Amino acid sequence: MTDLQRRVDALGQFRVADVASPVLTKDDHHHLFKVLRARAGEEVVVTNGAGRVAMARVDESVITRISDVVTDPQPATTTVYLAPLRGDRGEWAIAKLTELGVSTVVPLVCERLAVKFTGDARDKLLGRWRKIAAEASGQCRRSYDLLVADPVSVADVPLSVAVAMPGESGTLTGVSAIAIGPEGGWSSSEWPDDQPRIGFGETVLRTETAALVAGTLLKFGGVQWPRLSSE
Repeated sequence: MTDLQRRVDALGQFRVADVASPVLTKDDHHHLFKVLRARAGEEVVVTNGAGRVAMARVDESVITRISDVVTDPQPATTTVYLAPLRGDRGEWAIAKLTELGVSTVVPLVCERLAVKFTGDARDKLLGRWRKIAAEASGQCRRSYDLLVADPVSVADVPLSVAVAMPGESGTLTGVSAIAIGPEGGWSSSEWPDDQPRIGFGETVLRTETAALVAGTLLKFGGVQWPRLSSE
């Protein structure tokens, strides 16, 4: 059995402060023993969210490490700048970007935001996104946490970031970050002329769909997009 398969077959994955001597938080202890109804002898994965991982055995009311602690290779840095969304669509996007293995999501403050993103509303959304990312990390067995960074405005986005726009083509070669706009789209003068553009095909995508496409291309792309006809 491979290390990955052993992790997949485990009852769950939990974030701990010290992988060598894992101790569950109160909430995780309740989840493992009361919700999942773990039985003695079953295995779980423990990680610190920064690449260190080990297997642990469930005992009567604790977990005990039963494998060497390993450090997974650091994945290539990939970033999605994402305009906040209404309802649970943003949370869905965060979960899927976590599953894909994207390194960082940066909430993007732009002109046509469809949600309130100041004060308590901003803090609530950031807290929720970070909670969703942490939960999804355990479910998909990633050992490096997805970072939900502090928000930035369009003016502060580096010129190396490619901006997703309908009708564009562009290349992903050398691109490690893509900006996804709000539900109302970008304003006509929001980005400088020398900001690279990239398109996602011949249809207009919802913001959360565009985020999923961006994450997929960043992780598995590196090709001309949209694919050009060979004719």
